[in-house]
Parts: sequence; C-alpha cells; structure tokens
Amino acid sequence: MQMKLIYPKWPKLERQTEFHLPPHGPVVFAAEVPEDVGLTFIDEAFQEIDYDDEIDLAAISVMLTCQLPRAIEIAKRYHEKNVPVIFGGIAAMLHSEELSMHGDAVFLGEAEGRFGAVLDDLKNKRLKKVYDYMRRPPDIGIVGTARRDILNSEFYSYRGVQMLDLVHASRGCKFNCFPCCVGFLGGRIFRPRPIDRVIEEMDSIKNNRLFIVDNSLAQEKQWLEELFTAMIPLKKSWVSHPILDDDRILTLAREAGCWYVYQAIVNTSDGIRDRIKRYKDHGIGVEGTILLGTDDQDEDSIRRFVDFLLEIELDMAEFTILTPFPHTPVREKLEREGRIFHNNWLEYTCDKVVFQPKRMSPETLQRMYYYAWDAFYKDSDPRLRMSYLFKNIISREMAQGTYRRYDPRERRSFKKEEKDE
Repeated sequence: MQMKLIYPKWPKLERQTEFHLPPHGPVVFAAEVPEDVGLTFIDEAFQEIDYDDEIDLAAISVMLTCQLPRAIEIAKRYHEKNVPVIFGGIAAMLHSEELSMHGDAVFLGEAEGRFGAVLDDLKNKRLKKVYDYMRRPPDIGIVGTARRDILNSEFYSYRGVQMLDLVHASRGCKFNCFPCCVGFLGGRIFRPRPIDRVIEEMDSIKNNRLFIVDNSLAQEKQWLEELFTAMIPLKKSWVSHPILDDDRILTLAREAGCWYVYQAIVNTSDGIRDRIKRYKDHGIGVEGTILLGTDDQDEDSIRRFVDFLLEIELDMAEFTILTPFPHTPVREKLEREGRIFHNNWLEYTCDKVVFQPKRMSPETLQRMYYYAWDAFYKDSDPRLRMSYLFKNIISREMAQGTYRRYDPRERRSFKKEEKDE
C-alpha cells in the first residue's frame, strides 16, 4: 500500500519573524503507520504536490483553522483521481462536520494504537466516515518516538542555523484558558508520558535544539523536577511554553538547557513584571505572546501595554489578534453576544479582526495590531533580536562542546552514502 501524508500550506501571520519549524502532528502520526506501508510526506510550504503519483490513500494533516480551505482543495483534486482521502489533526477535530463533507474519512483524537484498524477498513473497502476517539485517549505509556525521518531537514534551517525539533512530554491540560481549545482537544486531565520514554525520544533526536510543545510546563511540580533532572545529561538546548513559577524548577530548567520560554502576558501587573524578572534571573529568555482585542482593552490601554512590554525588557514579542476558534470559551461567549462577523477560515490567522471588539472599532483594533509590532520593534528589528537569542545559545553550546553548524551539503552526502550502501 502506498500512502501520501500532506501538510497543507497556509497564509502566515503578518509581521511574524521568519522561523521555519518542522510540523509536529505529521511526525507523531507517521510513527503509527505500519512499516509495510510506503509513506511519502509533503510539507506544502516547501514542496509541490504531485497528484499523478500512484497512491492508495491521501492523508491530510490539518493543524490550523486557516489550513482548511487549502486542505479541501487538495481533497477535491484527489477525489477527481478516485483516491480516497482521510483528514486528521487539530483542525480536523475542531471542524469535523465540515471536513466530513469533503473527505472519505475523518480521524478524531490521538492515533496511537488506532490507525492500523483504519488501514484494515480501507483494504476491505469499509472505510468509516468518522473515526472518533476524542473522549478515549490511548494509554499515554504507548506513545513512542515520533518518526522524524519523513522530514527534509534542509527545509527547517535558517541562514545555516538549524531550527528546533519538536517533541512533547505530556498531553492534556488542566487549565481552561479562554482563547484556547486544548481542553476540548486533549481533555482537562494532565497526562505525562513516562520520563524514560521522553528521555529516550529526546536522546534519539540528532538536533541539539528542541521545542517542548506541551501546552504548559506548569502542571505538576514533582514530575517537572524529575523530568528536568533526567534531561540535564542530554545537554540539549530547548524552548517551551510557560514553566512553573518556582525557584527550584526554574533552576533545574536552566540546568537542563532551557533557552527561552513563550510566556503569555495578559496584563501590566506587578505579578507579570516579577514573573519575567524571575525567568531572566535564572538565565532564561522570554518571548512574550501578546493577545490584542480582549474586552478590557481599548486603544489607550494597548499603547500602555506596549510601553509596559518595553519596560520589562522582553527579548521578543509576538502580537496576535484575539480569534474565536471553534470549541473555545471565547467563541461561545462571542457567539452568544452576536459579535462574530464570519466563518471565512482563511482569515482566522490571528492577524485579522473577525469579531466586534467591545471597546473599539474593528478598524481601530487592526490599526493597533500594526502599531504594537512597529512600536515594540522600533529600535531593533525582530530578526536582530532573534539573532541575539541564537548568539546566546550558540555561545553556550560552544562552551559545552555541543555546537554543530548545519550544512545542507553534508545532509545530501550522507543520504547518498546510505543509498550506496
């Protein structure tokens, strides 16, 4: 059986710093594809799809809502060639009813231990319209190492600097933040992977730089202490979402190689100021993720907010516009209040206003989005700020003897040697 796994292209966030991360969902899913199935992966951000290939199944991995229109176009092209299509991924779970009208099957939930049955159904011509495992997550202990060999590493380097490989140490999140759909997708129960399995996967990754993509590293102190302690001998450098605000945990995180964190900054309180200071006191950089358009914001408060971000000396800031994605608390609220303009998913990119703000016009919010980017980076281009972060981590890697500059020619030579053998 021949199968093609496709990650559709999408419109990138306007003003966002260029940073090519490899997709995580497809490599996790690929680990569940049996070895006797020929698997080809296409990241449409870098590759064109050859619709003339002889394949038995087109699997479309959809992470973002704004990927949906393109995913549907791809499905239509394959249906014209009588190739069955299955959708999966985060956005497939958020938009399952819509996608079920465009695919032969939609897979909902986590794939571990389940996808083999889907292939059996395909072989026996009894493919189901929906495979729904969302409320029945697999045993977290069976989650294995993602299949990163399907990726072309050349796509995920920038100016000779190797980007981050993505890995997860847990699933589920006990928090229920108002703009987030994780509670719907992965459940409200924190499910940590066995630490030995996490370390085994991290150690298998040739890249020394990782992005731990867990929704939060602030859910269980004892597990974090054990995880970070076990990570120290790996000598990896890594970034993550917020880490538990605890001196012992932050010290261990830095010793384990924490480089910087993506920290949501929701107000201008002393608590936020102290939080950022503690990261920096532990040698951890901070990229603030800033949401614009909440009900308590107006034009003046956004200006003061940006002033505050400059004052606390964030290393980076990424500004987004509040976007009411399906199955989030904020969408439920805005739907009740009749404040959502449309469901043109191509504009659900977090840089466009798709709802009626409470304390300003849509045009004002859009203008303040551009103002925030311009004002924060007025004295230093975001690419320059990012280079400072890379300079810090490269200096650390050189000091501990783990620095390695990525060379695409070496990659091609290695692949040729493997083929010759």
